[in-house]
Amino acid sequence: MRLRRDIFQAIADPTRRAILVLLTTQTMTAGDIASNFDTSRPTISKHIQILNECDLIEANQQGREIHYQIKIDKMKEIDKWLQQFRKIWENRFNQLDNVLANLKNKNNEI
Repeated sequence: MRLRRDIFQAIADPTRRAILVLLTTQTMTAGDIASNFDTSRPTISKHIQILNECDLIEANQQGREIHYQIKIDKMKEIDKWLQQFRKIWENRFNQLDNVLANLKNKNNEI
């Protein structure tokens, strides 16, 4: 039985997140990607496979080589999910700013 992976499982691993960061600047072959890590090539290939299964990257055959590139549209799905937390944290930071401003005003009155 094969489990279906989702994008959040893919980005849960720090190596896969690092691969995504590498692919933000250029397309790369598996060998190019692997040269940036201290792990074995088969391990990096497995990470690439997972990212590909989750549709976060795509593979393009160019001659004998396969070049990988990031799929920005899928990354937007992650951003959309994170947006709800951004709002919560912005509210909390605003509340903290208010508390700090009140403390500062009290200290200035003394």
